[in-house]
Amino acid sequence: MAFDCPGAVCYNAGSYFTEVVVYAIIRSGGKQYRVAEGQTVRVERDVLGSANQDKITFGEVLMIGGDEPKIGKSKVAGASVEGEIVGEAQGKKLVVFKFRKRKRSRKKAGHRQSFTAVKILSVKG
Repeated sequence: MAFDCPGAVCYNAGSYFTEVVVYAIIRSGGKQYRVAEGQTVRVERDVLGSANQDKITFGEVLMIGGDEPKIGKSKVAGASVEGEIVGEAQGKKLVVFKFRKRKRSRKKAGHRQSFTAVKILSVKG
């Protein structure tokens, strides 16, 4: 029976812990993402620039968790996260509605954010 372990330590039905998941917290485009090996993350495409290359390396690693967690003051020295670009798409449409009081003017617009799906290959620390 397999258990899904979202946290750092996985406990098996009140017994001894069975698995320690190595994860990292990375920063990309002003946002922070918690990633682990094998996970797919949606990152904003504008930050990555042209996503023509297949492999991508995130250099801004804020924390590495697991058996021995490493926390950096601004970022962990020498740490990196490597990923592979899986695909590109757009998110759901958001409706932006602006209303100016006492002016009888309204404005309705929409926005769809472009994102790139990245599969995390390795966490190096």
